[in-house]
Amino acid sequence: MSATPVEIKLRKVSGLIAVQFDDGKSFDLPFEYLRVFSPSAEVQGHGPGPGVLQTGKENVRVTSIEAIGLYAVRLIFDDGHDTGLYTWKYLYELGAQQAEYWQDYLDRLKSAGYARHDPATN
Repeated sequence: MSATPVEIKLRKVSGLIAVQFDDGKSFDLPFEYLRVFSPSAEVQGHGPGPGVLQTGKENVRVTSIEAIGLYAVRLIFDDGHDTGLYTWKYLYELGAQQAEYWQDYLDRLKSAGYARHDPATN
């Protein structure tokens, strides 16, 4: 059995999408996090492995959310990216594993020599 969202809110000012599931779990997913973990082939790659490292997405915004049937949403980002379909299962996974996935992403950035600009720390 998989959880289904009962509410998805686009919080533009806060820079996140709030998702509440029917099992009582809720997650606040930042735009940057959603963008760098897009399920699109452009980000995930076309084979096994960690996919294509996304950089420079600190200030990306979600401009809209489109429902895709009863199983997913498409997020429209202001950098033109709009090809990932976020299934309910994947949204739940992103929420449940957020701390682990985010740390892995930061470690990958560091290993690649990318100096992440975080406006919150300035």
